[in-house]
Amino acid sequence: MRIAIDAMGGDHAPSLIVKGALEAAAEFRDTELLLVGDRAQIETHMAGAKPANVGIVHADDVIGPDEEPVKAVRRKKGSSMVMAGQLVREGEAEAMLSAGNTGALMTTGLLVVGRIGGIDRPALAPMLPTMDDVGVLALDLGANMDAKPEHLLQYAIMGSIYRVKVHGIDKPRVGLLNVGTEAMKGNELTKAAFELLQTAPVHFIGNVEARDVLIRNCDVLICDGFAGNIMLKAMEGAAGTVMRGVRDALTSTWLTKLAALAVRPKLLELRAKMDYKEHGGGPLLGVKGLVIKCHGSSDAKAVKNAVGKARTAINNRLTESIITEFSGK
Repeated sequence: MRIAIDAMGGDHAPSLIVKGALEAAAEFRDTELLLVGDRAQIETHMAGAKPANVGIVHADDVIGPDEEPVKAVRRKKGSSMVMAGQLVREGEAEAMLSAGNTGALMTTGLLVVGRIGGIDRPALAPMLPTMDDVGVLALDLGANMDAKPEHLLQYAIMGSIYRVKVHGIDKPRVGLLNVGTEAMKGNELTKAAFELLQTAPVHFIGNVEARDVLIRNCDVLICDGFAGNIMLKAMEGAAGTVMRGVRDALTSTWLTKLAALAVRPKLLELRAKMDYKEHGGGPLLGVKGLVIKCHGSSDAKAVKNAVGKARTAINNRLTESIITEFSGK
């Protein structure tokens, strides 16, 4: 299989993107990785290492983090992100991944890779960490700020297929993010979506609250991109603040520093549970090829793990399964 990597996207591109690709190439020798970007820069960061399963596709341009997505994708056809998408569209790669401009990647998925028939709007579906290490697949977390009930229904079906194919969960529980668990709680969107999900071909368990997500009250969490992205940023901020507070408390006196030595292994374990690098990236579900969005601050470990997730999705025919499910809709 072939996976295209946008080597120029992200806060640490191209250095850590290239490093992660090299680590992935060493671990997954049956996978060919195509680094898309400025050849000279990529070769510099490869430092003479050129595994047989790593190739370079030169791209002259880069889409910056602050560029307007649609204009950037349409004008910068020679950018690393767009060219990676073209490789997927043309069948030269089964998947692409990027840590670059999120909006531009969504646009690349729609305009370059192409939307699956029967899907109104693709959804960004990263994994949220949970205390039992299993995680919750949440969608949509930012691809679409406005959604209709039918979109949430499609998210539920795609998310269920993903958890079956990629994570091997036989009957994933689908929950609808809401302000309460009662059936009639919420706004017009969630009330209408609730009715659709009750008769959908998924294991719908009803409304769920954000405060219970980290203890895995469901396997697939459904929400519109606006509410979902706010929840995601709140979780990231809360986790960072708590960890900093614990660190400050345990280093305030000589006595707490002694205590810190005893609890340090457990604190490191807890931090690892909340680390996005472990999950690598989230797929853009609903497009004709596998498109994975990595965190903008992805390091080498995150890139390697994203390649691993892409391999699993390809081997289990995720995209084909979604196409089959919606082919008659």
